[in-house]
Amino acid sequence: MSKMSTDLARCALNGPTMGTRWSALFHAPSGFDAGAVQADLQAAMDEVDAQMSTWKPDSELMRLNETPAGEWMSVPARLLDVLRLGLAIGRASDGAFDIGMGDAVAAWGFGAAEASPDRIRSAMEARRVPAHDALEIDGTRVRKRVPITLDLNGIAKGYGVDRLAGILGGAGIRDGLVGIDGEMRAMGLRPDGEAWTVAVEQPDPERRAPHSLLSLEDCAVATSGDYRHWIDVQGRRLSHTMDPARGAPLAQSPASVTVLAPTCAEADAWATALMVLGADDGGELARRLGIDALFLLRGACGIRSCGTGRLFGDATMAVRA
Repeated sequence: MSKMSTDLARCALNGPTMGTRWSALFHAPSGFDAGAVQADLQAAMDEVDAQMSTWKPDSELMRLNETPAGEWMSVPARLLDVLRLGLAIGRASDGAFDIGMGDAVAAWGFGAAEASPDRIRSAMEARRVPAHDALEIDGTRVRKRVPITLDLNGIAKGYGVDRLAGILGGAGIRDGLVGIDGEMRAMGLRPDGEAWTVAVEQPDPERRAPHSLLSLEDCAVATSGDYRHWIDVQGRRLSHTMDPARGAPLAQSPASVTVLAPTCAEADAWATALMVLGADDGGELARRLGIDALFLLRGACGIRSCGTGRLFGDATMAVRA
């Protein structure tokens, strides 16, 4: 499909998934069956939700959580892919990204149930084994070496975005922009030959406004922040991001971390890991691994930024991947 063709029609599709909505924006030739693609995109999102949701008691992930430690369970291929990637990033981040924080997420009220003081106390006192040490994978089978509750909320939406891109690619669409919430993946270029523009949000819980703009081509972006999902505890706002070392929400963290990566699942997980590590330790790790990351930090004079990698190393706001 020619990027500069004047015979392309704009297609903007969306649908429900994981408690929010997915979106897909692309341009297609006259006669393109957008309805069939809409159905395929929704089916892919329903599959991710059915396998990885912590809100659906019968999801494959919840079945794995209910399986006793030491007992093997066969899991579907897509869930297996996400588990493998989650464990790999867990190792690479020295446990800052940990898919085994499901008990803490639920205890603090970020899951389907209300917060529970008893479960909070249990989560904070638990002797934790990181998921990359607690989980064993053999072919298509998975088992827990020790009791652990898995939660994929730090990676599943990013993986869902990658599935959206895959479905469009399979339908012959090479240029488009797909997303779930703030996790986005740019495919190719816009019809005018320019890169796709994606906003980095101002970390403000009261309103939605852009902090800066990114120009992206064949690249994914994800942001983890403290300003959208939080609870109030004795007048103190606590983010949904869990500190694996404490079994509790982060006591101190950047306002947000934005990561660019080849896939949205990677960007999603690394944004969480660097949020946990903070600008100093996270920035050092990101520089060592060559990760493009933008940290937004709160201070007495407002929001300041610092970045790592080829694109954010000088905290430049408009970049092309």
